[in-house]
Amino acid sequence: MGYFVINYFSTKQTYTSPTSSIGEDTMISTASAMKDVKWGDDVDVSFSDGRIRLQANGIPNHKRDSQYAVPNARVVVPSQDTAYITKDPTKVQNYDFKITTTPKLASAVTQAPLGSIGLMISGAVLFNPYEGDNKTVAMSSNFYLTDGNGNKVWFVDSCSGHPTPSPRGEYHYHALSNCVTSEVDTDNGPSHITGIAMDGFPIYGNRDINGNKIEVSKLDECNGINSPTPEFPNGIYHYVLPGTTDASSSIRCFKGEVDTSQLMKMPPMN
Repeated sequence: MGYFVINYFSTKQTYTSPTSSIGEDTMISTASAMKDVKWGDDVDVSFSDGRIRLQANGIPNHKRDSQYAVPNARVVVPSQDTAYITKDPTKVQNYDFKITTTPKLASAVTQAPLGSIGLMISGAVLFNPYEGDNKTVAMSSNFYLTDGNGNKVWFVDSCSGHPTPSPRGEYHYHALSNCVTSEVDTDNGPSHITGIAMDGFPIYGNRDINGNKIEVSKLDECNGINSPTPEFPNGIYHYVLPGTTDASSSIRCFKGEVDTSQLMKMPPMN
């Protein structure tokens, strides 16, 4: 089942969407920008051999729900009829990612598997848009159950995340999380770095350098775009989480060369 700070604001810059991609054939080092990212307190960051090393316990630095709706045993894609309410099953993880700081576009895309495909600045991971069948979109199939006190208990919480059921309890996001971006961005300003994908390209929210919303139609098949950002005013390829509830809600493939050893695939739900 797929599920889930920085406070620096740049001066607005004038930007007109380019007619051609910026830096398509040029490798850009992300090391300096990643050093300036104020990762969550439980994320240890170091740099060596052209890589950023991110060690984290997977517990996001924002509030979670006290209860979640989780699937019954052997249910891959739950619904109101095949789920039950449980106390938040989120557990400490042991992430140790080593990701390139000179990401390079690949000759062919790599499909994003079920499981962690990037680490967000909150310390929790990003999953692709899908549930355990790798077809059902988590955000569009969200639902709630009602507990004995009449409270709504959601499958995916208001931060666009949830934990996998026990015993793993891995909290993760399926989409743009306002719980993350609210710590980084102003309401009408540009998006800043909110995470890093496993191929090394940065992850952003859905605003361009002028603070205008980026339409999904401007993104490629991997939710990527090549354009200026506050950290890279001359442009860089980066992923965008557009705030949608369909299959475009998260990264579906990697545009860059990815070290598949860094991908933590989710075990089968059934």
